[in-house]
Amino acid sequence: MSVLDRFKLDGKVAIVTGASSGLGVAFAKALAEAGADVALGARRVEKLEETKRLVEAEGRRAIAVATDVSKPEDCQALVDATVEQLGRVDILVNNAGVGTGYPATREEPDEFRRVIDINLNGCYWMAQACGRAMEPGSSIVNISSVLGLTTAGLPQAAYSASKAALVGLTRDLAQQWTGRKGIRVNALAPGFFESEMTEQYPEGYLEGMQKYRMLVPRKGEPEELAAALIFLASDAGGYTTGVTLPVDGGMLAT
Repeated sequence: MSVLDRFKLDGKVAIVTGASSGLGVAFAKALAEAGADVALGARRVEKLEETKRLVEAEGRRAIAVATDVSKPEDCQALVDATVEQLGRVDILVNNAGVGTGYPATREEPDEFRRVIDINLNGCYWMAQACGRAMEPGSSIVNISSVLGLTTAGLPQAAYSASKAALVGLTRDLAQQWTGRKGIRVNALAPGFFESEMTEQYPEGYLEGMQKYRMLVPRKGEPEELAAALIFLASDAGGYTTGVTLPVDGGMLAT
């Protein structure tokens, strides 16, 4: 097998949560370009249809399933629909997530719980459901964040806590499943990429981060993160498990 062949996903079936916008769309499109059929999950099912068309434009099959990952029954339903309509599950991209920006003394319990319920618990429910259906050689990629590994000057306790917890969850699931079930589990820790969350940042914030905290002084391009995803999801990453890979423009190096 050549080096480039190791990145191919022909015959594979992937699930992408949070696939209605932003990085989820880029992930779904990249997986299809690499050869995978893709099941798309998100709460906004009407927007999933746009992502579905992008996948199908690459000649791949796609299904769209309304999914609230904070509900274990929705996670199981997404996996069941994937197996029924696409035949199997080989790859899970745990991308669904939300963020808040409340100062720690003013954040309401329900606001904090909502972030944890989606960003952390939702990833666990999805991994559980997929872990029951996946065969050896499968791959789970959790989308953490550089903010789970460092701080960045904004009040994001719930978001940072949830993304740091994903790092620990990734290690533990890899320890449980890689040797026993043949399922690799890794995480990506993106830096600053275009998303609905970055649109809410204060004016000048990103420019300041790029100038003082990043060795590559710009926002990342979604395709750069998607390329790292394909590495972890494919046979190219076959000897990689239990790790969190930063794709952050050198932010953690400063």
